[in-house]
Amino acid sequence: MTRIVFLDTETTSLRWDRRAWEVGLIVRDPGRDDQEHHWFIDVRDLDLGNADLMSLKIGRFYERHPEYKPNGGGKSYTRAEADVMADVEFVTRGAHLVGAVPNFDADVLAARMRENGICPSWHYHLIDVENLAVGYLGGSPAFGQSPSGGKRQEIRDLIAPPWKSDDLSAALGVTVSEEDRHTALGDARWAMRIYDAVTGHG
Repeated sequence: MTRIVFLDTETTSLRWDRRAWEVGLIVRDPGRDDQEHHWFIDVRDLDLGNADLMSLKIGRFYERHPEYKPNGGGKSYTRAEADVMADVEFVTRGAHLVGAVPNFDADVLAARMRENGICPSWHYHLIDVENLAVGYLGGSPAFGQSPSGGKRQEIRDLIAPPWKSDDLSAALGVTVSEEDRHTALGDARWAMRIYDAVTGHG
């Protein structure tokens, strides 16, 4: 089995020039326990003058980033972007990336790697857990036709775009706490649980 890496980032905006200020990865190798990695990036590398306030609010930047949160740990809990990107490249080399809309995270990581002279080296085939959930819910006998037809219609409504990740996740019996939601490692764990629910892992 190929290494797979569940990932999520919290970013300064949704634009093409966004920066990742928090990165969470969970590495799954054959025959080994899952390994979690988590980094906050030093604010000197974030270009906050170009950030979008709503994006920062969604990830609770001012509450959670060590250099901003009240009584935070300061720079001892952050790392330079170049160092984080080098670690991310090493961990994801040859791996399949798995997440909720993983191209969003892969794009920002790839851009910041290249800005720091690092070549992204993960497998080109990204795995979106929302796509997996829709296919599973749409085709699984467990969600098939009921005598009244009601359950099948509920599923058709659920899997019609635009998708809501909370609803897809709940249909699989997977929930995430508000505390973990929109944190890099919390969302990476959430993606992993959706993936495992669909694939039957564990």
